[in-house]
Amino acid sequence: MKNFAITGVAGFVAPRHLQAIKDTGNRLLAACDPHDSVGVLDRYFPSAAFFTEFERFDRHLEKLRRGPVDGRIHYLSICSPNHLHDAHCRLALRVGSHAVCEKPLVLRPWNLDALQELEEEHGRKINTVLQLRVHPALQELRARTLQAPGPRRRISLRYVTSRGTWYGYSWKGNPEKSGGIAANIGIHFFDALIWIFGSVQDHELQVNQPTRMGGILTLEDADVEWLLSVDEQDLPKDTPSPQRTFRSITVDGEEVEFSGGFTDLHTVVYEEILAGRGYGIEDARPAIELVHSFR
Repeated sequence: MKNFAITGVAGFVAPRHLQAIKDTGNRLLAACDPHDSVGVLDRYFPSAAFFTEFERFDRHLEKLRRGPVDGRIHYLSICSPNHLHDAHCRLALRVGSHAVCEKPLVLRPWNLDALQELEEEHGRKINTVLQLRVHPALQELRARTLQAPGPRRRISLRYVTSRGTWYGYSWKGNPEKSGGIAANIGIHFFDALIWIFGSVQDHELQVNQPTRMGGILTLEDADVEWLLSVDEQDLPKDTPSPQRTFRSITVDGEEVEFSGGFTDLHTVVYEEILAGRGYGIEDARPAIELVHSFR
């Protein structure tokens, strides 16, 4: 059984991490978030220590590091706002644990180099959550692409995840903190496309607005037309109410059915990490470089 701690436990994605920690038979010892609406802990780990002050959380993890071996933190799960990921990865290494960091791992590519140096210095690994790489439909698409390399593919990516007025007032609507729409809601799609169809050759940004981005992406083996949006006006007209999310990837006009199977991907990611097969810094780099170039 491994010991976990978590940052950003009051956030949107944290329950998926809590579920994954529980599903893999491990335990959460400590959690941190400046917001105290964290009743979700009662569902998973009611005995976990909770801190609203990051400095006290930091001190608690350091205390555990110096305490009995069976009480030390093995993994720090990072679900905090994007601009804090770099600092929280550094915390994980400093207290002697591995990191499990939500995407994007960092907002600026050069931060990856510094984190790699710290990995070597501390002998720990920074794992990143690239959950689409473990989605069965996309794994099958990659296998078919590798087995039968043919003419260039024509890819269409459209992802609309409607958000209310609050989005623009939160950290997610601040590009300095979120990295913008491409980094916040699109980076795992870009990662999956690069993973399947090869490295980035060129790109053209055609739409760049606070609520939507889109353009043309040229990969080694595919040309990708993409649109990302948090505006419900971009939902297809026939979207049934109250559905507010639409995902579509087509390859040469054929739809890739991957709408299902999203709920347990984090558990699969955790299983891979615990087995020593987690995705790391170099895996995350190409998509981070791409979305940073958009800015």
